[in-house]
Parts: sequence; structure tokens; C-alpha cells
Amino acid sequence: MAYKLVCFDVDGTLIENVKFSWQLFHDYFEIDQKRREEGRKAFERGDLTYEQWAEHDVELWKERKVTKQDFSDAIAHHQAKLVRGARETLGELKGHRMKLAVISGSLNVMLEHFLPDYERLFDDVYLSRLLFNKKGIISGVDATQYDNEHKATALRMIAQKEGIPLGSTVFIGDYLNDLHALQLAGLGIAFNARHQEVRDAADLSLQAHDMRAVLPYILEK
Repeated sequence: MAYKLVCFDVDGTLIENVKFSWQLFHDYFEIDQKRREEGRKAFERGDLTYEQWAEHDVELWKERKVTKQDFSDAIAHHQAKLVRGARETLGELKGHRMKLAVISGSLNVMLEHFLPDYERLFDDVYLSRLLFNKKGIISGVDATQYDNEHKATALRMIAQKEGIPLGSTVFIGDYLNDLHALQLAGLGIAFNARHQEVRDAADLSLQAHDMRAVLPYILEK
């Protein structure tokens, strides 16, 4: 049975030199560390939902009237970049008529910066979307419900929608919040994962500077 659906994480997978996009922007906008931690700890205690945590953090940016251009400047400042061979990999997979998806806790501004045509490239996109007013100033967030263990839920939903058995799915990720999706997919690929737990959860662990390294394992079946 050939693989028919390939799902990607964003931060640290499709885009390198960034661990968490939210953290990257907090650092660039010089958001008070204590106020950042308040939101994270409240989420970890269960006092905030994931969506409320995202709204808490975006409020910190709204106070500074951050603009869409500011996000692009932050990305450039931190030297984040699309991993080598990413666009070629996506093109090759689409050429084999595979469905492509993003399942990530990252932000739409990251993908827009590096892949302006991402909504054409990917059949399904699950991530958080920042909202801006007519002046380009941040106004809110449409937070994903599918981060952490819920990435696996999104993978299952996409597979069901497309009529693809889970055994014919691939998930490519790099961090602890990818564990459940890596384990659920027919082929879980840990791509430049730093944590041994992530590498152990995957069917395949790759340390590579080029996304095209995944192609032989996906196309061989």
C-alpha cells in the first residue's frame, strides 16, 4: 500500500533556526518574561484552554500595536529560513498525487513569509492564524485546536476526510508535541529531532540539512 498523505510540522521541520515561532516573536517584541510565563503556567495548570493561552499572548502583542510587517522583520532578524529542499520536496510529493497537510502549533505568518502560496501547496492546513485590521495592526488570533496530542486527532480527521487508511499516512515532525502524531501515522519521521523520546517514537529518525532526504522513504513503498 503506497503512502497517500504526508503531514508536516512547521517550526523546526519545514522552517529551521526556530524552535517555537511564538517564542521568536515574544523575544523580538521584548515581551516581559514574567507576563509570558503567567500564560504558559496557567495553561499547564489547566486554568486556561489552549485557545485562551493563545489569546493571552496575542493581547501582549496588541498592547504594542504590532503590525504584520513587524512579524516579517522578526523572522528576518532571527534568521529563520525554509529548510533546504522543502519546496522541491513538496513539488515531488504533489507530482506523485499525494495529499499534503500542515499540522502545527505555529502561526500563519511563518508559512506566509516563506511559502506565500502555501494554501495552494497544502490540501489541509491546521495552525493558528493571526488576524490584522485594515491598517495591518494585529487584532486577534484564530487559535488551532490541534497542537500537542491533538495533532494526532487532526491527522486522523484528514485521513478520514480523504478516505486514506492511517497506514498510508506520513507525519514529519521534530519536537515533543509531535509524539502522538508520529506514533499514529503509518510512517512517522523525526526530522532533526533533538529529544531522544521523539526519535524513539518515530519509525525513522533523520538528521539532515535537506528535506529531500525524506523522499526515498516515502516514495519507496
